[in-house]
Amino acid sequence: MIEATDFRNAMSLLTSAVSVVTTAGMSDRHGFTASAVCSVTDTPPTLLVCMNKASRSHVHFVDNKILTVNVLGAQHQHISNVFASKMTSEERFKHGIWTELETGAPVLKDALVNFDCEIDDIQEVGTHTVFMCRIVAIQQSQQDQSLVYFNRAYHQVGQTENV
Repeated sequence: MIEATDFRNAMSLLTSAVSVVTTAGMSDRHGFTASAVCSVTDTPPTLLVCMNKASRSHVHFVDNKILTVNVLGAQHQHISNVFASKMTSEERFKHGIWTELETGAPVLKDALVNFDCEIDDIQEVGTHTVFMCRIVAIQQSQQDQSLVYFNRAYHQVGQTENV
């Protein structure tokens, strides 16, 4: 049997984009930092988003059935840390400039890309909930540097100029 610590150590070597996943509804706005996001299919365009069931905002994502995946650019390490912190939801949204697309979930204005989604299916697997999210709107920025997480640290990747 694989120990949880061994699994987490191995997964730390998987480079992942860093996103802030947000929702909005009757209980106001909520969000969390995530690296467990991936594409499922392009027909219909669908993302998979994983969220720890112990998260204090978990119930809001389940109830609202909408979310936006805000893929962070290289300049957003602070935003990632804020949404991974113990700050209240209200305090978190004081950082960054927020707007909306189709669903009403918060959209980080200068994110690398925003995927605005409706949650079509919810599965529970161990400690996490897996959301199958149908994309209803996409907004892309002109930025070319992404924030990624590898070996328990942030890194920047993207276009570089050849001299």
